Amino acid sequence: MEIVKKIEDKTAILGVIGLGYVGLPLAIEFGKKYDVIGFDINDMRINELKKGEDRTLEITKDELCEAKRLTFTNNFKNLQNVNIFIVTVPTPVDSFKRPDLTPLIKASETVGKVLKAGDIVIYESTVYPGCTEEDCVPVLEKFSGLKFNKDFYCGYSPERINPGDKEHRVNAIKKVVSGSTPEIADIVKNLYSGIISAGVHQAPSIKVAEAAKVIENAQRDINIAFVNELAMLFDLMEIDTIDVLKAAGTKWNFLPFRPGLVGGHCIGVDPYYLTHKAVHYGYNPEIILAGRRINDGMGAYVANKTIKQMIKKGLKINNANVLVLGITFKENCPDIRNSKVIDIINELKEFGCNVDIFDPWADKGEVLNEYNLDLKNRIEEIDVNKYSGVILAVAHNEFKNLDFLFMRKTGAVIFDVKGVLNKDLVDGRL
Repeated sequence: MEIVKKIEDKTAILGVIGLGYVGLPLAIEFGKKYDVIGFDINDMRINELKKGEDRTLEITKDELCEAKRLTFTNNFKNLQNVNIFIVTVPTPVDSFKRPDLTPLIKASETVGKVLKAGDIVIYESTVYPGCTEEDCVPVLEKFSGLKFNKDFYCGYSPERINPGDKEHRVNAIKKVVSGSTPEIADIVKNLYSGIISAGVHQAPSIKVAEAAKVIENAQRDINIAFVNELAMLFDLMEIDTIDVLKAAGTKWNFLPFRPGLVGGHCIGVDPYYLTHKAVHYGYNPEIILAGRRINDGMGAYVANKTIKQMIKKGLKINNANVLVLGITFKENCPDIRNSKVIDIINELKEFGCNVDIFDPWADKGEVLNEYNLDLKNRIEEIDVNKYSGVILAVAHNEFKNLDFLFMRKTGAVIFDVKGVLNKDLVDGRL
């Protein structure tokens, strides 16, 4: 195939569709060796990247400069010369926890409009097994007028990006790859092998690769649900969960999961893609959904535990001022998508509390737009004397320097969701 030679001599043109946490790092790595066109429908995002700015904080300006063959556009017509398309758009769920394929279908329509004979379309978005060939390929065929596995081909290589993780970067994480034919699978493998130093695993089919991705996060979700349930049980027994986990962790094969909130765009979402497909086959996935129910209820649980501690201290609940530290879905990361901290906030408001949110990583405009909440992101905006309750919801490095001992002396209840503070400083923790 002609594309094989183009990959070998680095004349293939790549198009990365979607420039978020997944797409941008990938475009950077490929842009060091190939001509890469980074496409995104967000005009602001494209303009920022052209200036060398990345609001996700995953990529530095110097790293952007290193990708000398990378350009950015929001005009799909600029993708007409692309030989290999890599789709990295988000795959969320709707308010009923059903897969929302809208971004994926729209991206497929965009690619279909410029798809040519001999091109390859590789999907990296997390989906249920069968989605690429059953949902995306028909869209590509419809908008291109081409025939799958005759005129164009597909691959699937699930993303494994961990936002905020500066150690496990895209090139340092082993990559799973697959193709719609054995020959295409080899081509996809060779393509990614050129930028992935950690190695590449070739799955026997696209469906296997899709399934592998979705169970990675479902497995983590279930394990975290288990320790969350343990945390609730041990609380009733007046046993410290962290102490129990440290003791159990001395066994060589004990898995080091910790209790907490499970949000973000992966672990808290991906299991619903698997359960959706399971129901399609008439199977009721009990363990996966049980884990989801436990994890989805942890925000309300934290709020209720905090309120009970305040009552024990004789503090007034209605109109009480409570400070929530952190709104992003994880520490040292600006990503607020599907943050379960919002569940804590909403539950506190149900009790009549006045809630302030302090997070130096999150963007005020994004928080207002996504959750209709006012955010404080400077420590000068916080008067610690006024709070009856303080909840450490996200373990940002900046929070470790706060004077929790002083807050405790003012009479405030301190609840440590992440279990990072000295337990003598807090009134409760998971």
